[in-house]
Amino acid sequence: MSDSASSSGPSQAPATDRASEKGDAASALATLTFEQALAELETIVRELEQGSVDLDKAVSAYERGVALRRACETRLAEARMTVERIAAEPEGSPTTRPFDTP
Repeated sequence: MSDSASSSGPSQAPATDRASEKGDAASALATLTFEQALAELETIVRELEQGSVDLDKAVSAYERGVALRRACETRLAEARMTVERIAAEPEGSPTTRPFDTP
């Protein structure tokens, strides 16, 4: 009985394979531009909203969407930190200051 019970369920990749796949996915995300990641995220959202994908694909798409959202948020935060605004010093000479500084 135990043989049939163990072979009747879906096979899953070993944890090391799943970890390797996640590492590969993360490095693939790093190669995308912000615009590419956002476009892919928008496509995933559209597909999920339409309900046109089966459950397994929907779960995978959702996970990819979460990773894309995080990648976009990280890139936006990095961009925000590098944006500077030009300000005038009291004597009138221009200088740059971080965006959040008044």
